[in-house]
Amino acid sequence: MTYFAPDMSTVSSSETPLRTTFRLRLNGKPVSISTVGQAYQFLTTLSSIEWMEYRSLHDDAVELLERAADNAMLTVQATNAVRALFVNAKLL
Repeated sequence: MTYFAPDMSTVSSSETPLRTTFRLRLNGKPVSISTVGQAYQFLTTLSSIEWMEYRSLHDDAVELLERAADNAMLTVQATNAVRALFVNAKLL
């Protein structure tokens, strides 16, 4: 089976809802993440150095968000991967 990476602009603009809205604070400002696109933008716009400690979880979350942008059936797995990353990074 060959997996073709989705167009990143499609992923970052995806309006596919996650199964929850993540509410966190970043630099003292509230941030709400409720769609695949918002989560993808959040995880890919921060420096990779900031995610280094959680690289495996970060990579899993990004991959599942990319796949969920094309297949809404994967939003549960993508939501769980983002949650695991945020919990381990103590963002939630």
